[in-house]
Amino acid sequence: MDKKFYLTTAIAYTSAIPHIGNVYESILADAIVRFKRLEGYDVYFQTGTDEHGQKIQEKAAQAKITPKEYVDKIANGIKDIYDRIGISYDRFIRTTDVDHEKIVGDIFTKLYEQGDIYKGKYEGLYCVPCESFFTESQIVNGCCPDCGRPLTKASEEAYFFKLSNYQDRLIEHIKNNPDFIQPESRKNEMLNNFLKDKLPDLCVSRTSFDWGVKVPFDPKHVIYVWIDALSNYITGLGYDVKGNNGELFKKYWPAGVHLIGKDILRFHTIYWPIMLMALGIELPKQVFGHPWILFGKDKMSKSKGNIIYTDDLIKHFGIDAVRYYVLHEIPFAQDGSATYELIIERYNADLANTLGNLVNRTISMSLKYFNGIVKNTKCYEDVDFDLFKTCEQTLPEVIKYMDQLKVNDALECVFKLLRRANKYVDETEPWVLGRSEEKHDRLHTVLYNLLEAIRYSAVLLQAFMPNCAEKIFKIINTNQKSFASLEKFGQYENVEPLEKCEPLFNRIDAKAKLEEIEKEFAPKKVETKPEISIDDFDKIDIRVGKVLECKKHPKADKLLVSMVDIGGETRQIVSGIANYYKPEEMVGKNVSVIVNLKPVVLRGVESQGMILAGSNDETLEVITSNLKPGSKIK
Repeated sequence: MDKKFYLTTAIAYTSAIPHIGNVYESILADAIVRFKRLEGYDVYFQTGTDEHGQKIQEKAAQAKITPKEYVDKIANGIKDIYDRIGISYDRFIRTTDVDHEKIVGDIFTKLYEQGDIYKGKYEGLYCVPCESFFTESQIVNGCCPDCGRPLTKASEEAYFFKLSNYQDRLIEHIKNNPDFIQPESRKNEMLNNFLKDKLPDLCVSRTSFDWGVKVPFDPKHVIYVWIDALSNYITGLGYDVKGNNGELFKKYWPAGVHLIGKDILRFHTIYWPIMLMALGIELPKQVFGHPWILFGKDKMSKSKGNIIYTDDLIKHFGIDAVRYYVLHEIPFAQDGSATYELIIERYNADLANTLGNLVNRTISMSLKYFNGIVKNTKCYEDVDFDLFKTCEQTLPEVIKYMDQLKVNDALECVFKLLRRANKYVDETEPWVLGRSEEKHDRLHTVLYNLLEAIRYSAVLLQAFMPNCAEKIFKIINTNQKSFASLEKFGQYENVEPLEKCEPLFNRIDAKAKLEEIEKEFAPKKVETKPEISIDDFDKIDIRVGKVLECKKHPKADKLLVSMVDIGGETRQIVSGIANYYKPEEMVGKNVSVIVNLKPVVLRGVESQGMILAGSNDETLEVITSNLKPGSKIK
């Protein structure tokens, strides 16, 4: 058996720091690869960031920094989140990595030279956030069919990829490989909706922005996201178009699983495999489109204000609880829900009660009755054997579900074991056995069985809650962490005395925690200057002015000197905005100007008004208007 396994996530777009709905994918991937490692697989796990495109270029311009500075900041923030939540990746690839950009250029050139890519002209509708073109027949109420945002008309020279050349071959592959697209509903969606009719040629270059990998033989074009971002799955392994592939590519390709969100399934099950076919590369074994985490019943969205961030969840509940919730509560093929109320409810029921309380009272009774030294006296009764059976059957059940990527069902198997162990406590009543010296051999057996059941759960929890598993191993003093140690009940050895331990999970007071969270995220009271009357405000004359000329102040680096038409009259205005605007960027702007401000001389240059601007801790922007010069602002 070739026990090699390569798993990738979709690479996160660096337009903003991701919320828990985005990070869920990496947690899910991490649980899968950790489990594979425990099974003895040689695993390679790649994740990373998608860093090119028009949206990034625009956001960087708004922030007054270069695109590279912008993506460096976001990529590092994403990496920090992944590291905090315990994502055990082997490579964090960035599409700005030099090796990636080089190979992307080579791929584009190869596809062009063999006739799969040609130059043409695009005229249509474009969604900047989704970085997608759409035809009139695809749009919904004049908006993007994927995100619902307004579209803009686009017309530009572009290169196109002939997807239809490989369409029949792709359909045949999907039908002949039933596990290629999972879940089943996603496969049917691709076959019945997107592959039913002839595929249109795919636009794979842009000229309207320049933040991206340049087409090597036509550098006014940048290579578009489909070839750039999707190629990371092979560039990260050292693929070479000339066949001089790196050792990682030879060892791990084809990928065992591409783990992606269901919203980008089309790109990964149509564009990507066709690109691989054109390159003569074997297709990945499986593309799994996982569901979303919803906030209640709604998709998380900044505009709706219903986003939950990973850092906030970790702060209030801890890493183990966050990982447990998203892995346990998101079904295999249906969207799951996350609210603070639901997280607290699950935390108390499963982590504090089922797991935490079992460990706490087992350790407490071991200390109370035997000073922390528990022996397997094998004083068995019928009730013991059902516990043995449950423990021994759990690993095969978990493996079955993990092979199907049903991670929530696999984790639920572990907690069924824990609930069976709690029931065993009630059945055996160790506190009653402890009252009689004659029953201490039986009490030893009962407590030993509980410690062994706890060890079973910890071994299995290593993939899902690795920090929690390590804490349990330390509490029960064992290094028996392998799956092999779960084949037969009774492998636990208590060679060192157990010691009093802190609770794994303290029960949360739901009302107090929700009040704490509400207070934390409540709108902050804005500090303002002393109140003024409407008569005071009426004294200020604010008008729209057009900047005709702008230059640097001859004696001050932070000042710009602008000549502003305020409606038939030109004023000279000195502004402290040189750290945020170049002189040429100001020319032509319609700005807001206080025109009745008393003139003042700043470093030898008279200023006859004030250009209004807004600012925060990071940047400053002048307040602009589409009104004609001289218009009053009231």
